[in-house]
Amino acid sequence: MKPRRPILFPIFCGLVYAFLLAPILVVVGASFSAGAFLAFPPQGLSLRWYEAFFSNEVFVTAIWTSLQVATVATVVSAAIGTAAALYHARHAGRAKEAIRIAVLAPLLLPEVLTAIALLFFFYAIGIGTRNLVALVTGHVLITLPFVFMNVSASLQGFDRSWELAARSLGARPWRVFVRITLPLIKPGLIGGCLFAFIISFDTFAISFLLKDVGTSTLPIQLFDYLRLNFTPEAAAVSTISIVMTLLVVVVTEKILGLKIQRF
Repeated sequence: MKPRRPILFPIFCGLVYAFLLAPILVVVGASFSAGAFLAFPPQGLSLRWYEAFFSNEVFVTAIWTSLQVATVATVVSAAIGTAAALYHARHAGRAKEAIRIAVLAPLLLPEVLTAIALLFFFYAIGIGTRNLVALVTGHVLITLPFVFMNVSASLQGFDRSWELAARSLGARPWRVFVRITLPLIKPGLIGGCLFAFIISFDTFAISFLLKDVGTSTLPIQLFDYLRLNFTPEAAAVSTISIVMTLLVVVVTEKILGLKIQRF
């Protein structure tokens, strides 16, 4: 006799998914509204607010700035986080726990406190926020723990005999890392980079306090827009942001994953 499947569990899962997806569906639906004000259900269907977005140079510039900052922050976090995870797993010794806490510290503090501390630091050393250095540094600081955690998880149970075999055959350390270590930690590295990019693209407090005058990322520009306007253009901008995030996830998993497998 086959065991009966619980009925309440699928219903519970469906309710959880509905709760998580409902805000996204509302925003996407409102972006196609033909009305002059942001409302749901939409008042007719129209693409006028997408046309308004693409003709709005301020929003386009903000998205481009967010993409630039998120890309640089992800690359830097990937390099530092991978190196920190390898050192933590293999060479930290008694300092292992201290290193882990130090890397994960930005997750334990409110983001606004981290931003204020960085703001004071950069003005104290004379850099200020005149360029993107402060902004990118802040984004790296809050995204680094995610790369570190994911790569560290991939290193759990890592069989170093593959590396030792390559070294015994004459491979140099860098070649061993590229040919052996990197493909084996690929899932953690890709997952960490995805988290880093998405968090950097959407973060607000760090960007708000560390941005230069005249520079705005997409979350900041959308916040400023909604203070004075309440049109479906905001929903159109949010929908495009969601689509771009999904595209980054799909492209990273398909293309970047294949490249790593070819090492």
